[in-house]
Amino acid sequence: MPAVPPQPGPPRPPGGTPVSPGAPGAPQSAPPAPGAAPRRTAWAEGVDRMRAAATTEPGRLRIIGAVLALLVVAFGAVTAWQMTERSAAADNVLHRSQPLSASAADIYRALADANTAASSGFLAGGQEPQEVRERYEQDIRTAAAKLITAANSSEPGSPAAKTISQLNELLPKYKGLIERARANNRQGYPLGGAYLRYANDTMQREMLPKAGHLYQRENQRLNSDYADAEPYPWAAIALGLVALAALAWAQRRNYRRTNRVLNQGMAAATAASLVVLLWLTVGHTFARSGLDESYDHGVRSLNVLHDAQIASLKARGNENLTLVSRGAETRTLADGKTTEDLYDYNFRTDMKTLTKGLAVAAGLADDSSGKKPVQAATAGMEVWKQRHKEARKADDAGDYQLALDRVIGSPDKKPTGECFDVVDKNLGIALTHEQDEFQRAAGDGLGAMTGLPAGAAVLAVLAAAGAVLGIGRRLSEYR
Repeated sequence: MPAVPPQPGPPRPPGGTPVSPGAPGAPQSAPPAPGAAPRRTAWAEGVDRMRAAATTEPGRLRIIGAVLALLVVAFGAVTAWQMTERSAAADNVLHRSQPLSASAADIYRALADANTAASSGFLAGGQEPQEVRERYEQDIRTAAAKLITAANSSEPGSPAAKTISQLNELLPKYKGLIERARANNRQGYPLGGAYLRYANDTMQREMLPKAGHLYQRENQRLNSDYADAEPYPWAAIALGLVALAALAWAQRRNYRRTNRVLNQGMAAATAASLVVLLWLTVGHTFARSGLDESYDHGVRSLNVLHDAQIASLKARGNENLTLVSRGAETRTLADGKTTEDLYDYNFRTDMKTLTKGLAVAAGLADDSSGKKPVQAATAGMEVWKQRHKEARKADDAGDYQLALDRVIGSPDKKPTGECFDVVDKNLGIALTHEQDEFQRAAGDGLGAMTGLPAGAAVLAVLAAAGAVLGIGRRLSEYR
């Protein structure tokens, strides 16, 4: 057997120990020859492999399957994302922003009604009627409770939180002025009327404007939630159409190459994607319709009715204060010489607002249950105007007692207080009806989105799996 020649090894130093290549003292490898191509990166090599795979049918099928799965999953993800946002906004409309807007309106109404009840009790003299006193106390409790609710729902440091804090500071001040007015009135001191007018100024110039600003902010939040809930999810719809088009193309390509009409996996993926797209389009259309109805026949009517009720309360308070002040508060007309009673002028202004509000509310009411209380309130308002003219005529003629009887007297005296009660009661009935209409329509809108985000995500995953399995079945034919 011929001897195997010894293989060259690493050089040995004088001591006999081999020297590793690259170590100090070891000979260095030769540099690349001039003009040689640099080493390719892993990314470039991967791209080359994909290009090579795309030239074969199995490679093309793998790429098609990956793209189909990616499109379907992206469609489901975008659908779930957009509908989650819209569903959350619709939930805020029904359970947060609209109730807070109603609470802000209740704060305004309770404060205005408390002011009206205080002036009515003052006019009755030292012996304030028990029902009037209870109404005032109930209004104060309602305002305080609603302020607590609003404070818990507002963000610390926000303008709404600042307004609520200011109202909480002004409410005890107002109550103190009313109690001083009552104490002086019981003793027959004229100073009681001054305290009552000061309390009314505090209410009209500070408290009610702040409550009005709070109401406007809550309405803006409500409108913002509507704006977030109603827009169509165009991105999801467009992506769904692209995914369906890609699935249809893949199945047509499969048919043309194999003459097989049905690929079960891709057919299932197409069906699932179509279900998601139809559910998305139809569900959001119904949701949008419900939300639109809740706004047009709920929120708009509620806003108008709240304004009308507040106008009636302010009108009643000014009517009472006209008799309390006895001409102590006046305003100068445009000619600069003539004056008129300030509270009677405010009464006429409030009645114009009430008249306009009732007319708009009647136009917005879409059923008999909504129209009847508005019509009854309008009829009561017209009688109120007539009786107020008679009361003013008696007061201007110097018959204060007759004027007082025409405003707060017994029923046989046909007082304006009866008319105010009719207006206030029927506006309350109309508000309750429209609140129910809002909750029904908004609930329907929210219900139409129920389950859509989660359902879209699940169906998208199933569709992607179907597309991958369908492609996998074709790939198995090449093994």
